[in-house]
Formats: sequence, structure tokens, C-alpha cells
Amino acid sequence: MPPTPDQESARAPYGPLPSGGTVRPITRWGTPVMHRPQEPVTAYDDELRTLVADMVATMYAADGVGLAACQIGVDRAVFVFDCPDASGRHTVGVVCNPVLALPEGRDRQLEEDEEGCLSFPGAFVECARPDHASVTGTGLDGEPVEFAGDGMLARCLQHETDHTLGTVFGDRLSTKLRKKLQKAHDRLAEDYPADWPA
Repeated sequence: MPPTPDQESARAPYGPLPSGGTVRPITRWGTPVMHRPQEPVTAYDDELRTLVADMVATMYAADGVGLAACQIGVDRAVFVFDCPDASGRHTVGVVCNPVLALPEGRDRQLEEDEEGCLSFPGAFVECARPDHASVTGTGLDGEPVEFAGDGMLARCLQHETDHTLGTVFGDRLSTKLRKKLQKAHDRLAEDYPADWPA
């Protein structure tokens, strides 16, 4: 994953990501919380702010571009991201209770590109996804938010919304690609101990 820029140079339409969080170990595929729809966010309080700050700290520590709450073991439908679009411009944001919208009909074009997941670290394979995506939801204070983009940002918005629905991107792969992903993961398993990246 590319290094993240200073948040000030990124597009932050709803303000910067919260800082000062604690890096937590990343939860892996196979853990039940990763494979079930997440509980909706109903309280926009200090507990949510602390959770989101920890998610941001963990995402950056792991050199990721997005992270959902279930990836640190918390059953809550929220994700954070700091991700470039096709032009290389980063957007940062927090989305609670995300709802994904994808192009349909003639506007729908699939893009084959490598995809990985911090909860299955070190492994990347080609995964086809629509080349544009938009997500609506709520922000840290319960305000409506909407993000849209192409390139890696489109992929990130889809990938993280999937997490809130209990879907990992391996669920979208053929058996052959899933086996390839597993082999790549197993080769590098020693580089990612159980407490990584804490």
C-alpha cells in the first residue's frame, strides 16, 4: 500500500480523521465478528469517538487505506479510510451505517486490480469490482455524509462496506483465486504475529 500523506493535504469534506487513538491488534478472517452483519451505530458519543480514533491509529500503523470496526474485533457498522482515487488524490473520512451505491447498466464497468485485506495480511490477488462507487451514511456526530470516487477509492469504499455486512473479499473470489490468496498469506504468516500491528 502507498504511504499516506499528511491529512491536511488530503480531501476531508467532513473534517480530519480523529487522532490520539491506540493501535489495536487486527482481527483475522475466521473470527466470527468478521463474518456477520455488524450492529448499527446508534449512539454518537465519546465511546464511538474513542473507537474511531483507535481504528485510525491502527489503520495507519498497518499501512492500510481503510479499516472497519470488526477488524479490531468490535461489532459496529463503521469504517474509516484514507485512500487515493484514480488521480492519486487522497480522501479521508468516517462512515457509520454505510449504504453502498454502484453503477448499473451501461455505466457499470468492472475493473480488475489487486486487492488485499489487513485481516488476511500480506496476500493480494486480482478481484473484479465496479470502477466507481459511492457510499452514504453518517459521520462521527450523526451528520449525513457521502463519499464517491474511482480507482482505489472506489475499491476501498466497496471493500469496507462489505466488512460492515459480514463479507470479506475472499468471499468474492473463485476457488482457484482463493487458494492462491491462501498460499500467499501462509508464506508471509510469520511476518504478521497475532498482535500485529500493535
